[in-house]
Formats: sequence, C-alpha cells, structure tokens
Amino acid sequence: MGIKQKDENSAGGLHNTLATGTTVKGNIITETDFRLDGQVEGDISCNGKIVVGPKGQVIGNIVSSNAEILGEVEGSVRVSEKLVLKATANIKGDVFAQSLEIEPNARFNGVCNMSPDTTKKTKAQ
Repeated sequence: MGIKQKDENSAGGLHNTLATGTTVKGNIITETDFRLDGQVEGDISCNGKIVVGPKGQVIGNIVSSNAEILGEVEGSVRVSEKLVLKATANIKGDVFAQSLEIEPNARFNGVCNMSPDTTKKTKAQ
C-alpha cells in the first residue's frame, strides 16, 4: 500500500531523463520536467523545468519555464521564469530570462536580456 501511495503522489511530478552516454539528434518537446545528462543536437522545448547535468550538452536552443544548467549549451536559452547557471555551466549563446542566478566560475558568452516581454517572444517563435 505504501508503494502505491508513493506512485500516486509522484504522478504530478513526472519528469523525463536522458542518461549519460545517450545522444539524441532532433528536437525534444515535453510538457513535464526534463533532466539531461546526455547530448542533444536539436532544440528543446519544455513546459516545466529543465536541468542540464554536468555532463549534459545541448547544441541547439532551449525554451522552458525554469532551467538549471550545470553542463554545456551552444545556443540560446529562453526561460520565462528563473535561470540558474551553476559553477560548471558553459553557455555559448544568448540568454533570455525573468531572473538569473550565476554561480562563480560559470562561463557565459553571449547577450543577456531580462526584459519582462521575453515570455511573449518565447511563445511567438
């Protein structure tokens, strides 16, 4: 009974994971949270939170509600709420976010736009 209860509680917090050593060539569209520890060559659209792990790599653009980057992204990152760049993050591209948190040693090469209309631009594209 306890396991069933746990499954029911976690149903609202569904998420996808792409494991280390896995490469996807193509676009990913997900309604739920997404953790990436592998490599994606394409765009990622996520209605929840995306976490790019320390070994994760994205060659393409990311659009999501929230994002936490620990790995590498070559492309633009458009977040309608909060973007967190951890110490191991390496971003090569433009960033659009409502709020931005950057840890020391994180690398970010690009333009940052924090204007309130970033969400409208995100949905239009």
